[in-house]
Amino acid sequence: MSEGEKVLRDPVYGYVYIHDPLIWDVVNTPEVQRLRRIRQLGPAYLTYPGGEHSRFSHVLGTYEVVRRLLQAFDRERQGLAPERARLAMVAGLLHDVGHGPFSHALEPLWGPSHEEWGARLLADPTTALHQVLAAYEPSLPGRVADVILKRHPDRLVTSLVSGQLDADRLDYLRRDALYCGVDYGQFNLDRILRVVHPLDDRVVVKKTGLQTVEAYLLARYFMYGQVYFHPVCRSAEVVLRQVMARARALAARGEAPRAPWPLDRWLGGAPLEVGEYLALDDNHVMVAFEMWRTHPDSVLADLAARIPDRRLFRYTELPAGGNPRVFGRVERAVADGGFDPAYYLQVDEALGVYYDYYLGGEGRGGSEPLYVWDGVVLTEMSRLSRPVQAISRERQGHRRLYFPAEVEAAVLRELGQ
Repeated sequence: MSEGEKVLRDPVYGYVYIHDPLIWDVVNTPEVQRLRRIRQLGPAYLTYPGGEHSRFSHVLGTYEVVRRLLQAFDRERQGLAPERARLAMVAGLLHDVGHGPFSHALEPLWGPSHEEWGARLLADPTTALHQVLAAYEPSLPGRVADVILKRHPDRLVTSLVSGQLDADRLDYLRRDALYCGVDYGQFNLDRILRVVHPLDDRVVVKKTGLQTVEAYLLARYFMYGQVYFHPVCRSAEVVLRQVMARARALAARGEAPRAPWPLDRWLGGAPLEVGEYLALDDNHVMVAFEMWRTHPDSVLADLAARIPDRRLFRYTELPAGGNPRVFGRVERAVADGGFDPAYYLQVDEALGVYYDYYLGGEGRGGSEPLYVWDGVVLTEMSRLSRPVQAISRERQGHRRLYFPAEVEAAVLRELGQ
């Protein structure tokens, strides 16, 4: 194991501190280093030019927030035992290790969720990640996987990594806002560290910190509306998926386009093994697009060129329950313009949830609510906060229709816009 304190520069926190040799060894595994080659926000850089940051910087940031939370608990003389603290820090560092190319934008294509892939990487004895953790303690890979999958019996440790007020969200909101050049995701992290503390098996908020946590929840609300659900960001995701859909459709009829290994195996319908999945990153997909932009299939060639050339689809808001006959006319308008509606006309729907207790709640599939502690009584946050009440009820999202710019006038005419 490595020795001595490691200090990494970071634009969000100034420095990330690593004191535990195990953490440093985990950081340097190929599985974690691979996250340098996967963009945190997928194709959002086509909308926000600064949004080029990687999953690697995010997982380091998540680890640092967990470390600072634990340090704050220690100052309050409510610290976790060393092994619990180490589990929380390792799980924070590894919570996104299972992400594939372009992160969430292409996640549905790779089969299991990124959390499930992460658990598979941890369980596979051939990965350096498993070997490093198992050498420290044989049960550690499984315990970290359980935290990532939210099935570990230590609810406090799990909530530090994945909950309503977790290190993951505390990092990505500030990091994404910084790199995208927007102010929406800003909140006072130092103050949050002072007003949260462990109580039994959960993290609670001191009553004096209610407004600070309101600001964090509102930051999340605004970031979804202005960045994560930005219509041009979503257009890039739509085009990405359509490229992959066309390539796989060609493969299904025996006309598979050439692609770097192991993307070629995936195109053929073969389930990816752990080693193959680990070989995939954003670079593989972009190389494939460059190969496909000269493919004899005109649909694949055109779609593949749209991402590197930033020729994204236009969009319009689509009312719920629209007239199917009108949509049929829109399909014909797209086809008359020389585009296959199966690939060039897509409905994109997304729903944002900012404080999701009321979508599920304890024991019903949702996140555990946030509680405010006045020293005597625990009160669920929305009972004390009007802003939280408002965003608890709201289900902000969108339903948009995407299509090529070349047929925009015809599509809008058929929609009566």
